[in-house]
Amino acid sequence: MATDGTCRRLGLGLAAAALVLASTGCDDAPDGTDKAAPAVVAPGKPGEPNRRLTAEEAAKERPDDSPNSADFGYVESMITHHRQALTMSALAPDRAASAPVKRLAERIAAAQGPEIGAMERWLSFHAAGRPAGGHEHDHAAMPGMATPEQLAALGAARGAAFDRLFLQLMTAHHRGALTMAGEALKSGNNGAVEEMATEVIAQQSAEIERMRSMG
Repeated sequence: MATDGTCRRLGLGLAAAALVLASTGCDDAPDGTDKAAPAVVAPGKPGEPNRRLTAEEAAKERPDDSPNSADFGYVESMITHHRQALTMSALAPDRAASAPVKRLAERIAAAQGPEIGAMERWLSFHAAGRPAGGHEHDHAAMPGMATPEQLAALGAARGAAFDRLFLQLMTAHHRGALTMAGEALKSGNNGAVEEMATEVIAQQSAEIERMRSMG
């Protein structure tokens, strides 16, 4: 799923994370000050020695993962996408006939509720870099989103009929989330968004397989 650009960002992130502070081993000068500031050791590439950098040099080598429009668009869209999953899942306790369907709905709510909170906090933290006016989203155009008519049908269904429609709509919903996450990995630049998208792919791919076995 990851592209060359994603791999490059991951590699840069790993290299930056691997930078460790190392003592210079210098004795204090007679006046009580250090002869040199602590250095930073940057692991070298395979076959190459480590490099000692100043703090300023290390800061310059850190990758720039400033959020771009794709990052903001993904987070804003996925909040709306997750909220619809919560809406559908909230119907299951009173309408589903199958215990596994009820448990699946509980897991979805338990996972996606906190994810919405994390994404909202991300937006708040990066508010200064948010494009003016935000993003206008056509909810119906988001991959996997159920239509108002489908949601109404799900709300009216009971028992085995609810179970079938819930699994059908939620499977499509999860597949849409995979599409959105894949686009974020392809076009985004922010490390935190990359982590969120990767988690969505892992979690919802597993749930799709679980729903297939239940259908």
